[in-house]
Amino acid sequence: MLLRAAIQPADPAIWPSPRTHTNADWLPRWTPMRHVFYPLSLAIFAATGLVAWTWPPFSWAFAALVPLFLIGVRDYQQTTHAVLRNFPVIGHVRYLLEMIRPEINQYFVESNQDGRPFNREDRSVVYQRAKKQLATLPFGTQKDVRAVGYEWINHSMYPRIAPPQPTRIMIGEGNCSQPYSAALLNISAMSYGALSKNAILALNGGAKDGNFYHNTGEGSISPYHLEAGGDLVWQIGTGYFGCRDADGQFSAEAFRSRSRLPQVKMIEIKLSQGAKPGHGGILPKEKINAEVAEIRNIALDKDVISPPFHSAFHGPEQLLRFADDLRQLSGGKPVGIKLCVGAHSEIEEICQAMIDIGLKVDFITVDGGEGGTGAAPLEFSNSVGSPLADALPVVDDLLVRYGLRKDVKIIASGRILTAFHMTQRLAMGADLCNSARGMMMALGCIQALRCNSNACPVGVATQDPNLVAGLVVETKRTRVANYQGESVHTLMELCAAAGLESPEELTRFHINRRISDTEVQTYAGIYGPGQMPESIFGVEQLSPEEISSQVDLFKEESSVSGSETPQRRVG
Repeated sequence: MLLRAAIQPADPAIWPSPRTHTNADWLPRWTPMRHVFYPLSLAIFAATGLVAWTWPPFSWAFAALVPLFLIGVRDYQQTTHAVLRNFPVIGHVRYLLEMIRPEINQYFVESNQDGRPFNREDRSVVYQRAKKQLATLPFGTQKDVRAVGYEWINHSMYPRIAPPQPTRIMIGEGNCSQPYSAALLNISAMSYGALSKNAILALNGGAKDGNFYHNTGEGSISPYHLEAGGDLVWQIGTGYFGCRDADGQFSAEAFRSRSRLPQVKMIEIKLSQGAKPGHGGILPKEKINAEVAEIRNIALDKDVISPPFHSAFHGPEQLLRFADDLRQLSGGKPVGIKLCVGAHSEIEEICQAMIDIGLKVDFITVDGGEGGTGAAPLEFSNSVGSPLADALPVVDDLLVRYGLRKDVKIIASGRILTAFHMTQRLAMGADLCNSARGMMMALGCIQALRCNSNACPVGVATQDPNLVAGLVVETKRTRVANYQGESVHTLMELCAAAGLESPEELTRFHINRRISDTEVQTYAGIYGPGQMPESIFGVEQLSPEEISSQVDLFKEESSVSGSETPQRRVG
């Protein structure tokens, strides 16, 4: 106290006494430069002139000082930014640091495991597989295997050899005259307009080379979707782009002509999307050029915000009749819906309607609330919609309960980059997966987080021709095909390591999650057992009571603290 009294200034405004200070008094004190800007500028000009008078080459300093002074005058007089008004010229440093903050964080701050929305380790796997470079990990995992939420797959003491040809999933069989055989990993919905023409060309070229499909997104089918000849899933959103009349309503004739293109293999009705469930799609005006406006039949000078609901139908029965109309108009191609799960009762209403009126969709794409590749209001992106891990079991279980599961395939979409991500989603009940951001990274996306600004530095999510030119189509289409092929191959190897013949045998009993420091649960213990392939319990030899007993045993084992669920086979 004596030392403090000796050094404490007498003025309490400079150093408040312990009895009078508040928390705010201890914050750094910034002295505004506003009132000293002109005197300081005059002093700097005078000093520079004096030096230049004695040493003429120094006169070149005025070439920098004059523009800085003019910037300062503008900052001093403007009324929009308080920082610049109080700190002319040097206040711009704050905005510069804000601009490069994502890069500083990504390259100098984050570790391999803590990046968002995708960590460096997952991004690196995509880049390495796309380039067919070294894709192995040295010196063991960097993950904290004791952390709550850590997940792993049960391997088998009797693994298999992964088949050379990966499994494909037939969609629409028995319900469509043109069913489609889909790959296990495909390109999720991303529109031309949100992505550049070179990005669309490369994605569809990769789909052609790798024999998987490319979802168009709700922005319609552009010439760039058709040029390479890859399979397409045409997504129909609430704006009906590509199949709308002059009033923006659905046009059956416009839909018929484009849906019968040979490249269009399936139709997807978008009810909602993970990035902004309950909100229409958003295309910022900065990304709308004349070609995008012509394809979508929209204006050039304002943001395009699609309606949050469809005008062509309302309610589950009308939805199913609309889907059946599209199936007929397209010549018998599979038709499905895309949604982000909200109220579970609404999903059940759709299942009940399928039973009541005898009309079914051929697939349901479940988009996680954590999904999204473009523009979305913060609250919708962060706080609306069920995450994929919680949504998939709901949809799978309801389809099983209503006896619809064999006819309706489930496609998982949302934060899927690696083969283990696919394994997790297939075990939860999906039949196949879509990836958007994984495919963007295969194109060269560096997670700059500028998708909504038309300033994507690698030419993927921009319409700026100078930036688009940096994306070389022939190189990137090969990388897209490589990434998809390597990921599916690794998925097949994971299933073989678990003793399975194909991913179709994955169940919720195969994946474990740590729920505390000493407790582990399988997905079956967390979400329920779900539907299991016959080979798991040899059900052809067991009675319903015995099957139920085996399920109960698995659930009991999966809830034992600190234990892993064994792989048990009977029959």
